[in-house]
Amino acid sequence: MSMMGTQTEGKFRFCIDRGGTFTDVYAELPDGGHRSLKLLSVDPSNYSDAPVEGIRRILNDHSVAAAPIGRSSKIPTSRIEWVRMGTTVATNALLERKGERVALCVTRGFRDLLQIGNQARPDIFDLTVSKPGNLYEEVIEADERVVLESSGSIKGLSGERIRVEKPLDEESLKPLLKGLLEKGIGCLAVVLMHSYTFPDHEIAIRRLALGVGFRHVSISSALTPMVRAVPRGLTATVDAYLTPVIKEYLSGFMSSFEEGGELNVLFMQSDGGLAPERGFSGHKAVLSGPAGGVVGYSRTLFGLETTKPLIGFDMGGTSTDVSRYAGAYEQVLETQIAGAIIQAPQLDINTVAAGGGSKLKFQFGAFHVGPDSVGAHPGPVCYRKGGELAITDANLVLGTVIPDYFPSIFGPNQDQQLDLAAAKSEFEKLTREINDYRRSKDGSLKEMMVEEVALGFVNVANETMCRPIRQLTEMKGHETKNHALACFGGAGPQHACAIARSLGMSEVLIHRFCGILSAYGMGVADVVEDAQEPFLAVYGPESLSEAYCRETTLLNHVTEKLRLQGFETNDIKTESYLNLRYDGTDTAIMVKRRTKGEENDFLGEFVRLFEQEYGFKLLNRNVFICDVRVQGIGVTNILRPHELELASGAPMAEASHRVYFGDGWHDVPLYRLESLSYGNRMEGPAIIMNGNSTVVVEPNCEASITKYGNIRIEIRSASKTMKGGGGGGGDASAGADVVQLSIFKHRFMGIAEQMGRTLQRTSISTNIKERLDFSCALFDPSGGLVANAPHVPVHLGAMSSTVRWQIDHWGADLEEGDVLVTNHPCSGGSHLPDITVITPVFDGGRLVFFVASRGHHAEIGGITPGSMPPFSKSLHEEGAAIKAFKLVRRGEFQEDGIVKLLRFPCPDDSDRKIPGTRKIQDNLSDLRAQVAANQRGIALIKELIDQYGLDVVQAYMVHVQRNAEGAVREMLKKIIDRPVDGSVVTVEEEDYMDDGSAIHLKLTIDTENGVAVFDFGGTTPEVYGNWNTPEAVTAAAVIYCLRCLVDVDIPLNQGCLAPVDIIIPAGSFLSPSDKAAVVGGNVLTSQRITDVILTAFQACACSQGCMNNLTFGDETFGYYETIGGGSGAGPTWAGTCGVQCHMTNTRMTDPEIFEQRYPVILRRFEIRDGSGGVGANKGGDGLVREIEFRRDVVVSVLSERRVHAPRGMKGGKDGERGENYLVRRDGRRVYLGGKNTVEVEAGEVIQILTPGGGGWGAQGN
Repeated sequence: MSMMGTQTEGKFRFCIDRGGTFTDVYAELPDGGHRSLKLLSVDPSNYSDAPVEGIRRILNDHSVAAAPIGRSSKIPTSRIEWVRMGTTVATNALLERKGERVALCVTRGFRDLLQIGNQARPDIFDLTVSKPGNLYEEVIEADERVVLESSGSIKGLSGERIRVEKPLDEESLKPLLKGLLEKGIGCLAVVLMHSYTFPDHEIAIRRLALGVGFRHVSISSALTPMVRAVPRGLTATVDAYLTPVIKEYLSGFMSSFEEGGELNVLFMQSDGGLAPERGFSGHKAVLSGPAGGVVGYSRTLFGLETTKPLIGFDMGGTSTDVSRYAGAYEQVLETQIAGAIIQAPQLDINTVAAGGGSKLKFQFGAFHVGPDSVGAHPGPVCYRKGGELAITDANLVLGTVIPDYFPSIFGPNQDQQLDLAAAKSEFEKLTREINDYRRSKDGSLKEMMVEEVALGFVNVANETMCRPIRQLTEMKGHETKNHALACFGGAGPQHACAIARSLGMSEVLIHRFCGILSAYGMGVADVVEDAQEPFLAVYGPESLSEAYCRETTLLNHVTEKLRLQGFETNDIKTESYLNLRYDGTDTAIMVKRRTKGEENDFLGEFVRLFEQEYGFKLLNRNVFICDVRVQGIGVTNILRPHELELASGAPMAEASHRVYFGDGWHDVPLYRLESLSYGNRMEGPAIIMNGNSTVVVEPNCEASITKYGNIRIEIRSASKTMKGGGGGGGDASAGADVVQLSIFKHRFMGIAEQMGRTLQRTSISTNIKERLDFSCALFDPSGGLVANAPHVPVHLGAMSSTVRWQIDHWGADLEEGDVLVTNHPCSGGSHLPDITVITPVFDGGRLVFFVASRGHHAEIGGITPGSMPPFSKSLHEEGAAIKAFKLVRRGEFQEDGIVKLLRFPCPDDSDRKIPGTRKIQDNLSDLRAQVAANQRGIALIKELIDQYGLDVVQAYMVHVQRNAEGAVREMLKKIIDRPVDGSVVTVEEEDYMDDGSAIHLKLTIDTENGVAVFDFGGTTPEVYGNWNTPEAVTAAAVIYCLRCLVDVDIPLNQGCLAPVDIIIPAGSFLSPSDKAAVVGGNVLTSQRITDVILTAFQACACSQGCMNNLTFGDETFGYYETIGGGSGAGPTWAGTCGVQCHMTNTRMTDPEIFEQRYPVILRRFEIRDGSGGVGANKGGDGLVREIEFRRDVVVSVLSERRVHAPRGMKGGKDGERGENYLVRRDGRRVYLGGKNTVEVEAGEVIQILTPGGGGWGAQGN
């Protein structure tokens, strides 16, 4: 087998990317030339398989002596040296849910584990809680159980000791498997608890299933032997679902060639490596096509064309993929694709729903691009199929898509050009609508032209695509502006200059094969074999020695596999990795060995990478080895770049074309890339046609042709600015420029999101880093909310009260370098564990805005560990309460002061001493992380000010608030039918906490003016308990509900509450005294307030109405979780089972991690069947969670809906109430009620049965 670069005489080489719409073929010809071809991937009237057809056409076109190959004939392999192919067959089957029929086999008690997942909702504002459906149809439970036990008699693969508590009962499993076959299900996925370290039971089930007739069995331990049952099980399901589809396609592909001939075919995997047909499986194939593009730009541009790290920008029809390369492929071990989590090594490719087919809309005074796509059918307006306006239409109107250079494949006979007239006509209609809106706001504004509207949508699309690029780089500690943009894909080169300019980049590189780079990438990729083993041990000399032994075994294994594929020893490279993490964190990093033989190279590299990505080191903390991984690389060196001759003169333009830029229409020269030579330079504006791809060289840019025929564009000017105005948007008193409004919405929200990512990166606590219990926001100088990243709903809008309280408290006593900290409910807080850090920002001595971050600290003191006491009766029993303190004063961190406040929460003269925080170092670390997050926000806003000017930025802080206000007003005008006798609608609603305290709401809506009054008069007074609720939490519930009802992606800011008046009677348990206990108000009462508001609007039935807070621990450790339940049904949807509802969206710890880190055995975690209220649309079911404790602990439960059930609506039945039990060792089952603290002995079990959601509509209607 020829693996090196020398081409076998007389033979063809094929690189193919079979995409969703088009199949791209790049061929190296026997005479040393090359040929490219683009075909429709599906064209059954002309051919059965596009890659085969591409090979047939090229062989026929370039084989003079040979007889033509007919479409029904087999293709001779004697003329083909090799084929390299990437395919979206797996991706499409996953997206369209057209895989094989699959069943799932799990450990008994975990039948719904994969459906529950981590409990989080994909979109916190989606009342329907739409989640991707399960890939499996049926579930069977295996009677078996393996537990981790330090004294266990068996040593697992990971080095952990285990005990087989219950051997696998094969006899009871066999009839279940046969039953699946009788239903026509022939594929099985298997995931058992702790199979990553003890795979024997999974292996036995595979043998048994294949023996009774299953066609394919995927076992999780063989695919991805890593701890965490949920992603491992989902990976096995994806593999079982897709692998048979891939095998069927590959079988059909191979059958198209002559039998008896040897065809050398390799397929691109998601990790950027090639694999032979027999090793190409479903879970490694989902990113096959995009991976080819990453390999293509990284192997042909980095080092050859630039020394800068590269950002890959692959813009297609429906989405855009972004990636990064800086000398090595950046890989992740887990990703989510089409709703399916896959745990396997794969390139880190981020996809954003913005492409040429992204829909264009004008809503509530702002431009919206995507996330919906017009698709290939009917497609954009210009496709002549009656489609909707899309980015492709905008580019066509602007002149950056040129019909004469685009395939004429449209119209009834598929022989017409793109329809420019139709696209322009639709834009004219939209422009009239936009101008009507603008005149209604300000009659003095100049009307926008069609071209300005089209360019506005393109600019908004560009900003949409910039957000993931900033996240990809800056979340890992890299400056975006220090990269070069490697642009490819059909639509990308049209946007390259604008994207680079917006990101502050100075260099764009566009490959000569940019339109088919994913195909070309197949030819420069290497063959990769991976092997991995779990290995859990504290990093040290002894464990490192064991890791090296495992490494050697694995290296021998992958090397031998490559030798069997024909690679010589000199052509094989190997790489070794240890997956390392700090003790107490879930943040593992796969660390590559730098210098073989150095004993501490892994540890030193881990510390360096951790500090680079997270901004700090964890001192005095053990490092754990989690896995040993090796990679064998068969180096191919197949395709070599072709060098061009140096240009002998200036480039000659083929034609002139009119293109619209921001300053008007330009007649620009148009060049064909194939007519250009090395060294040719073209001043912008210009257009370079690269096949079917239009490369737009904007004004103030210069393009040049490199030695290898690629295009380099130098971006000379800084980002566009609006200083001093720009479309009527520089003055807060003037109307906002509708385009800039949309862009600033993205920028402000992007800043809040990046603050959140900085906080997640730099924090150390599980609550913030892994459960994501935090929020970040930015505020105007008065404390009005500008943007709040949608992290945790109960924080939404609530921090504005906090900032305003601090402004009133400190007055003029705020200086540059000050940072404030608070958590007291009376100063805008929620409950004491939620600590808010606020940074005022100055410009020239003038206070110009605020940034703030709020995070849930796992320990803040109080009468129970975890600071969530079920029986607190006053605030001081819940821990340290801080009204106002300067955490940083003039740039100096006030450690002594904050330590005193956290460790000694009671005044010195108090007669009762309440414990302070039990984790002061964690508190300090997370507070520093919050300060760092704020600093990140400040830096990003100052960049915005440098770009646009302070006046413009502050003006748009006001404009985005007014825009949100307008959206809420429009919703309030339409949400309830206007009565015949007037425009005012009044609705009263009431619900009860389990102790009988009432939440009463009188909702008054003026449907003419779009205003509402939320009057909570009649609500019960302050309670002698801890479910009192600060006013800020009620405001958060209101803003959350309004955002859900608007159902449009508006910014979360103060404007949402502008048309709303919230009246809360002082002294009620929604506005308690500053001494009242409130810990339950944030996590319990907030849910009931949400139910009351949504039922008043008749939006949906009640959800579980609780967060089911569970804490346990002793003096050495503490653990906290919230447990999901059923969501309420609505008029057009059923409720969702086992999900976090409304005011929370925190994650659940994986069962294997849970058992690995804590003295527990999770006996049962599944959906509570039948607990959702019946109705025309059924409410979602709650959950059952049973935990056995392996040593004595104190357990606290803080829950609701144990007395009053979640109500149904419109005739739908109520959901079931929740129940909490303690099962004693003697078998007694003791009811704990909704709130309790109990001392639990080893061997005893806590059972939590969470409430279901209410049903909607009478059953049968």
